[in-house]
Amino acid sequence: MSKKSEKKATEPVTEDSAETVQTDTDSSMPEADLEQQLATALEEKKQLHEQFLRTLAEMDNLRKRTNREKDEIAKFANENILRDILPVVDNLERAVEHSEKTDNSDGLLEGVRMTLSQFAQVLKRFGVESIEAVGKPFDPAYHQAMGQLESAEHPVNTVMVEMQKGYQLNERLLRPAFVMLAKPPEDTSHATDNNN
Repeated sequence: MSKKSEKKATEPVTEDSAETVQTDTDSSMPEADLEQQLATALEEKKQLHEQFLRTLAEMDNLRKRTNREKDEIAKFANENILRDILPVVDNLERAVEHSEKTDNSDGLLEGVRMTLSQFAQVLKRFGVESIEAVGKPFDPAYHQAMGQLESAEHPVNTVMVEMQKGYQLNERLLRPAFVMLAKPPEDTSHATDNNN
């Protein structure tokens, strides 16, 4: 061995050289920990990404299924009411057929009354009720004014004539009643005085 290498081997370890050795060992430990943490984070990221893709696919499937169900509901929403109206149509057809066979219109009138009664029952079952209008004060929320009639017996803006019935569906306006309102009669005494 040379004298230089012997000298290095026999030199005592000083504080500076000890710190260098210790720093080298400490820096290699965290590097391994960092690699382990990085590997763990990458694995977790991969799992979260897969979970995100699955959730995205589930949401897309849910949206498609909801749209399909909504379309189907809209397509068959009136099925119950139509099924209940069919017997009413049958009775109207029978009434027409009966009136064609006989000259007596009493049977036709009775058939139409029965049919109207059936219609009223079907509508009531589905929450449809008629709005009472005649004799009531005008209410723009339920009535559509079609004109005015002079009347001394009725207060002003009272419904005198119902031209078409109004209906509510579960207390919500379905169709307003078309009505004629009372207005005060023109004073004919002034018109007569002016003519003289």
